[in-house]
Amino acid sequence: MAQVPKVRLSEGLEICRILNGMWQVSGAHGPIDTPKAVNAMDAYINAGLTTFDMADIYGPAEDIFGAFSSQVVEKAIQQSLKRMRVKSLDCLQFHWWDYSDKRYLEALGHLSDLQQEGVIRELALTNFDTKRLEEITGKGIRISSNQVQYSLIDRRPMVKMAQFCDSQGIQLLAYGTLGGGLISEKYLGAAEPRGQGELKTASLSKYKNMINMWGGWGLFQELLGSLDSVARSQHCTIVNVAIKYILDMPAVGGVIVGSRLGVPGAEHIQENLKSFEVNLSANDISKIESVLSRSKDLIAVIGDCGDEYRN
Repeated sequence: MAQVPKVRLSEGLEICRILNGMWQVSGAHGPIDTPKAVNAMDAYINAGLTTFDMADIYGPAEDIFGAFSSQVVEKAIQQSLKRMRVKSLDCLQFHWWDYSDKRYLEALGHLSDLQQEGVIRELALTNFDTKRLEEITGKGIRISSNQVQYSLIDRRPMVKMAQFCDSQGIQLLAYGTLGGGLISEKYLGAAEPRGQGELKTASLSKYKNMINMWGGWGLFQELLGSLDSVARSQHCTIVNVAIKYILDMPAVGGVIVGSRLGVPGAEHIQENLKSFEVNLSANDISKIESVLSRSKDLIAVIGDCGDEYRN
């Protein structure tokens, strides 16, 4: 197993700095062959990428992980298990849609009690803004991490979220770092994709909308051009540069990269691991940020982290 850099959350849980995102097996990105998906997880584990991000709304994601865990146990102790049962959750990430309904504080209080009982190791959030994060921690609730959209296109977390998290020992887990695959060589010099015929996955549609709000396809092409220039000088890929740029940001514990388990040609494990070898120079960063400085202020357009889900 490869030695992948890890970060320790506040209650002691170690997670990889590149996480395997399992939204991609929800069905919104095309059909998933569950047995193939289970078998495909071996490649991630063997590569040292042992942290999986999943949710009960991600279709069969939890069942796939449960089946894979059972296989591991079977090999280790030579017993048959229908499904692995765990005594505690390593990390529970809590999301709440409507801030006007203040019961999220009650719910988090109850989850905090379960944490004290040992049912939950790490209590975390998903898509909470800075104001609510300050409110929650002000109630004495210990939060380990906040999962937010964070990429070269969406740098809202660096405005105020990162500073607060840094002061509280809260890790940011960044998703959308590759814009659903748009931030890659594949789209360098490409015509602007439009409609479902060209934006075939939920991720592509979502992050193309983000690019539209950020500054449009023309400016995005300039960004890809600057990333390509940096990547060539670093002997790596645009993907590596995009991942490392976010990994180097304050308070970022890790980035979540989507995993198309069992889909031929859709896995990029070794390429993603090369991101840890990239060292961006001041000149590299200046070249990238000269383009970013001409984009729109997404805080003004959308609001703070997670507001896109509530407006």
